[in-house]
Amino acid sequence: MTSEDTVAVPAGGAARDARSRPGARRRHGPPGEPRNVAYLYILPGFVVLTLFLLAPLAYAVWLSLFAWDGLSPGTWVGLQNYVDVLSDPTLRAPFVHALVLVVFFSVIPVVLGLLAASLLVRSTVRGRGIFQAVVFVPQVIALTVVAVAWKRILAPDGPLNEALRAVGLDGLARGWLGDPSTALVAIGIVGTWLGTGLCTVLFLAGLSRMDRAVYDAARLDGAGFFRETFAISLPSLRNELAVALTLTMVAALRTFDLVYLMTSGGPGGATAVPAYEVYMKSMRQGEVGIGVTIALLLAAFIMLLTVLVNRIPEREEGR
Repeated sequence: MTSEDTVAVPAGGAARDARSRPGARRRHGPPGEPRNVAYLYILPGFVVLTLFLLAPLAYAVWLSLFAWDGLSPGTWVGLQNYVDVLSDPTLRAPFVHALVLVVFFSVIPVVLGLLAASLLVRSTVRGRGIFQAVVFVPQVIALTVVAVAWKRILAPDGPLNEALRAVGLDGLARGWLGDPSTALVAIGIVGTWLGTGLCTVLFLAGLSRMDRAVYDAARLDGAGFFRETFAISLPSLRNELAVALTLTMVAALRTFDLVYLMTSGGPGGATAVPAYEVYMKSMRQGEVGIGVTIALLLAAFIMLLTVLVNRIPEREEGR
């Protein structure tokens, strides 16, 4: 037996003796154990989340169970407010209007943004950075300014109608925001103008990671612009697509500024949306219970859509 072997045996025995002592601390698992210690790190964030989100949400649910005007004592009505919102056509209409705005705020900008980004990637365009900055400008302008500017553009004597009259299309000129058949579409067009730049920049960032050889090979096979866009670009943008749809859909469903400043829900409720109805019921008409109920249903609807949209990348990765 060598001297090294003689030393190794006592050292191993000493280590086993140290581990077998009653007061010795035994460590198991990865760093961060025990888990109770890890929970202390997330405790501050959980406290803030509880105070500023979960507690107000629970209080809102409690208020939705009362008929209350905001001043006098409320009357318990249980789920009647939910029944009224879901059964009353007048209260359901704002949700239908919100779905129409989703098309203009989300679907159309995503399609236009995809086509614009694919066109910029397909061809060499000088001043591409300037173009990106210009199309993104609507995102940094306050919605109050946007609403006032577009209200002037769409006015009966505004630039749009003046341009139509100048080219001999007097029959198309009208009060766009005062006509029930065009008011909601007019607000939707403003939403399209707002969202297209955001989608374009997001998709450009995603396509910049693509290998140009993929497009060159597709062109050699005879693929045209639209075939490249929907067969190559779109599948590679599943994460950016989920982000763009989430941001634009939430913006559409939460729209309040544009409606309040451009039409005030009119004419005849043609542009009333859930967020505007929450304000009117709670602040103007003294129906806090109904207003809170509309807000909760809107929040639930937004959460549902967000969960469904964010499953797009998961479905693609699972294939």
